[in-house]
Amino acid sequence: MFGKRPPGSSDGPKSFGSAAARPPAGADVAVRERAPAPEPAAPRPAPAPAPAPAAAPARPRAEMKPAPARRKAQETERVGAERSTEYYAIKTTIFNALIDTIDLSQLARLDNATAADEIRDIVTEIISIKNVAMSIAEQEQLLQDICNDVLGYGPLEPLLARDDIADIMVNGSGHVFIEVNGRVKKTNIRFRDNGQLMNICQRIVSQVGRRVDESSPICDARLADGSRVNVIAPPLALDGPTLTIRKFKKDKLKLSNLVEFGSISPEGARILEIIGACRANVLISGGTGSGKTTLLNCLTGFIGEEERIITCEDAAELQLQQPHVVRLETRPPNLEGQGQVTMRDLVKNCLRMRPERIIVGEVRGPEAFDLLQAMNTGHDGSMGTLHANSPREALSRIESMITMGGYNLPTKTIREMISGSIDVIVQAARLRDGTRKITHITEVLGMEGDVIITQDLFLYEITGEDADGNITGRHVSTGIARPNFWDRARYFGLEQALAEALDAAEA
Repeated sequence: MFGKRPPGSSDGPKSFGSAAARPPAGADVAVRERAPAPEPAAPRPAPAPAPAPAAAPARPRAEMKPAPARRKAQETERVGAERSTEYYAIKTTIFNALIDTIDLSQLARLDNATAADEIRDIVTEIISIKNVAMSIAEQEQLLQDICNDVLGYGPLEPLLARDDIADIMVNGSGHVFIEVNGRVKKTNIRFRDNGQLMNICQRIVSQVGRRVDESSPICDARLADGSRVNVIAPPLALDGPTLTIRKFKKDKLKLSNLVEFGSISPEGARILEIIGACRANVLISGGTGSGKTTLLNCLTGFIGEEERIITCEDAAELQLQQPHVVRLETRPPNLEGQGQVTMRDLVKNCLRMRPERIIVGEVRGPEAFDLLQAMNTGHDGSMGTLHANSPREALSRIESMITMGGYNLPTKTIREMISGSIDVIVQAARLRDGTRKITHITEVLGMEGDVIITQDLFLYEITGEDADGNITGRHVSTGIARPNFWDRARYFGLEQALAEALDAAEA
């Protein structure tokens, strides 16, 4: 039998974060498909409107309501029904009784649907035995929440099920924020306590063979769908565990989608398509949340299916569609401080794996030197991203990374290596209204004295702001009729397409 003792024979309440509440080692109860998000409770009838107050003297528009951008930022996202303190107390009591009743090792052997049915049957019986007064809607919500706690990621499940959320930010058990359409909003979701939040963090990182605890309080991981996860645990996080999830859409974005969103013009997208197809070495630059990884995924869509691609990432999140892809991921040190594999180790090793293209998820350290060497020694068409606010700053950051790596090279030598390796820099930005734009497509031409020379092909010009606080602007061509990668495009038979795209951009 699945149970260990009758539901009503609990030996006393146990903490939600106790060892008994965690799945046993090796159990994969956290990686099954999630149960569908529950339907929200029926809305209550609105109260009768209060009598209108006497008309007040007119005030300036600025005093009557805040600026549109600020007003939107103050909104709170309602996800499901509000939870009362009494609801959480009842849930804790029933959950502890459930843990005393079931055998998690047996539960782990069942498929997700069967396990959920078993949990629902036992919880329904516990509610009946304990004479808990709940409506049908509240009982269904409780059943769903407990299934999420045991089989999934608890209160995060309704957020993970939504495809319109870009980021989930958990600042301790009582503060959960999300980013929707470029706006950060606070939600009404909360965890029971920091113990529950820490258990879910451990469950997430354990799926990729990593750990997070007091001895290793910082961890990067990923979910089964490729979403990127970062966890910072106490004692570094003073107010409880901090969890950040960068979600990716289930339907993978293409360059045509970026055109629809207004992130780039059709002519600019055609230029990017040619850049990706003609094996130019591309560096994608941008700030946090500017869409660098999404843009990198879009550009890799124009790589030929016959090419061998090797990706190097801290947490694997790139989703290439080509058949010949090797995915490499860094590894943190173990408890003894041994076994660490750095990004530089991966980049150096992939040079021995006969790559045709090397894709580095994010360049942030000495691996910049090895990537430039790869770009300059026959592995053209390689790509990477880094954090910088402009193409010129991206070049300076590459130079700084190489210098910090301990290479005792003259500045001019480093700059010559950079200018001889990188062909194009694509700058992405997240504007203050939350929209994401490709603001620069910039070529690296070479050296003039000790200075790296660049030229812009496309720019995004801001023209103003509309009544809702949204930034207005347009993508414009700088009028360059013959880019530096013209000969490369001609070699791949794309000369005519490039000429047409440049002519259309100038029209």
